Amino acid sequence: MADCRIAVLVGSLRKESLNRRLSRALTGLAPEGFGFHELRIDDLPLYNQDEDEHPAASVDRFRKDVSRADALLIVTPEYNRSIPGVLKNALDQGSRPMGHNAWAGKPAGVIGIALGSCGTALAQQHLRNILAVLNVPTMAQPEAFIGYYDGLFTDEGGIGERSREFLQSWMDKYIAWVKLFCS
Repeated sequence: MADCRIAVLVGSLRKESLNRRLSRALTGLAPEGFGFHELRIDDLPLYNQDEDEHPAASVDRFRKDVSRADALLIVTPEYNRSIPGVLKNALDQGSRPMGHNAWAGKPAGVIGIALGSCGTALAQQHLRNILAVLNVPTMAQPEAFIGYYDGLFTDEGGIGERSREFLQSWMDKYIAWVKLFCS
């Protein structure tokens, strides 16, 4: 059993999402003692405060999964210079009803990949603003705005040679951040 349970939140629903590939490759760079579990968000209904008292089974499951995690790894694309709606909905579902914020106090790392040269800089900034109000301590540095290129991923799903050192360093710093909270 892992010493530290890390919930992975991928802000894309697409099965072949670059961000899902990145999340899986990153978890392969982590040392032993850290267990990663991708949270399912594709079945969450749109948040509606009227349903706080009787949430859908998928919402109940999701909130429990978030509550069981010790830390968060959020890997997101950028849609229209912000975070995808599905990610925002998941954050809202996990923070409700008022007074029952499942995210609170869980350390997070934020990273993402996009086709453009700016990567996911604006989405990550918006996400950091949201996480601040949810009381999620977020690793500030290093930031990682990954622009996709051929060879970023190996045929086996790992990180290619050109970016491996940088992403290994990012993961090492993320793990050090998580260790401050997860003992």
